[in-house]
Amino acid sequence: MPRDLPVLIVDGARFSDLDGFAREFSRLLSGYTWRGNLDALNDVLRGGYGTPTHGWVLRWVGSETSRAALGHPETARRLERLLPSVDPSNRAAVEARLDEARRGEGPTLFDEIVAIIREHGPGGREAADGILLELR
Repeated sequence: MPRDLPVLIVDGARFSDLDGFAREFSRLLSGYTWRGNLDALNDVLRGGYGTPTHGWVLRWVGSETSRAALGHPETARRLERLLPSVDPSNRAAVEARLDEARRGEGPTLFDEIVAIIREHGPGGREAADGILLELR
């Protein structure tokens, strides 16, 4: 790993839900507040929203704590909050994901966030962004 990349640190001990993660992640951004929308996270990682411009390391300390905090119960809570605003053409899919999360099955918010970040690093579709994720 290149040693000259800036290192931004997310501390899993500093939050216990998606809103808290959004606050913790936003603390890393210069002049921008991310509010927890996963599509917007993709945009932030592409650059121009207060992140370093030429690649960086996202070091997620306490990631196992975050894995629990952003697990199936928090995933279900997020989907419940989204459901009223979901387009009718997508409602059945969101309801199916919600049922799955309530059963403790399927990807969690933690899984989704990690996957989004990894898309912006080595081997990802947006690898040119140069984000290296370290889970610790």
